[in-house]
Amino acid sequence: MEAVIKKIERKKQISRMIVLTASLLLSAILYNVILLPLNLVIGGTGGVAIITKALYGINPSIMIFILSVACVVVSFLYLGFDKTMTTIVVSILYPIFVELTAPMIQYFPKETDTLLLVVFAGVIGGVSAGLIYKTGYNSGGFNAITQVLYEQKRISLAKSNFVINGIVVLLGGFFFGANNALYAIIYLYICNIVTDKVLLGISNNKAFYIITDKEEEVNDYIMRTLEHTVTIFDVKGGFLEQKRRVLLTVIPSREYYRVTEGIKEIDPNVFFVVTDSYQVEGGK
Repeated sequence: MEAVIKKIERKKQISRMIVLTASLLLSAILYNVILLPLNLVIGGTGGVAIITKALYGINPSIMIFILSVACVVVSFLYLGFDKTMTTIVVSILYPIFVELTAPMIQYFPKETDTLLLVVFAGVIGGVSAGLIYKTGYNSGGFNAITQVLYEQKRISLAKSNFVINGIVVLLGGFFFGANNALYAIIYLYICNIVTDKVLLGISNNKAFYIITDKEEEVNDYIMRTLEHTVTIFDVKGGFLEQKRRVLLTVIPSREYYRVTEGIKEIDPNVFFVVTDSYQVEGGK
C-alpha cells in the first residue's frame, strides 16, 4: 500500500507545488509584516525565532531553519524517509521565504489597532495553513515531532500540538507580557477555525462511508497505511435490493486528501460519502 501513497504524492504534483509555494510565501509575508513586529509568539519554530531574536538578536530565518532541520532529522530517524518527505520541502522553503520577505517589515501598519491586526493575521494564517494541508503536505517544524510522538507513543496529534505550542506561547507571555499570550490565544483560535473551514466543513473529523469492489485493498490501505480503524457492516440497496458491504472510518480532517485520493487510486469506481463528525470517542 506504500505504492498508493507514492502515487498520491505524485498526482497533480505541479499544481500542488504551486499552491504549496504560494501558501508558504503568504505565511512568510504574514510573519514579517505582522507577527514579528508585534512579537506575537503563536507557537511553532516561528514563535521560538521571535523570542531568540528579541533576546539574542538571532536572525529569525536562521533559527527557523535550524529548528526545522533538527525536527526533520528526528522524523527521519524514527519515521523513515517516506513519511518525512512531506516535512522536508516545507522545512527548506519556509525559512528561505522568511529571509526573502524580511524587508517587508517596513510595511507593518503601525497605526492599526493591535487586536484588529491579530484577527486579520489569524484569518490569513488559517487560509495559508488550510491550503498547505490540502496539498497533502504539513506545515513542518514541530509538526514532525508531534508525528513522531503519535507513531511511537500513540499520543494524539492534537494533544502533543497543544502541549508543544502551549509551552512556546507561555514563554512568549513570560518574555513579552501577558497581553502577548492572550493575543496569541486569540490568533490560534481564529486560525484553527479558518483552517478547518478551508479543509472542508466545520468539524475536526470526517466520517467516510465507502462502497467498493476492492474491499480488502481499501480496508488494508486505511488500517495499515493510514493507521485508522474501519468498521464494516452489511447494507441492502433500495432499488435492486442487492446486498453490499459498507466500510466506515473516521479520520482527522487534515488527512482528507490522502483518504480520498488513496481509495480512488485503489478503485476508480469507488462510491463514498463524507460527512462531518462532531464528536469521536474511543478507538485508537
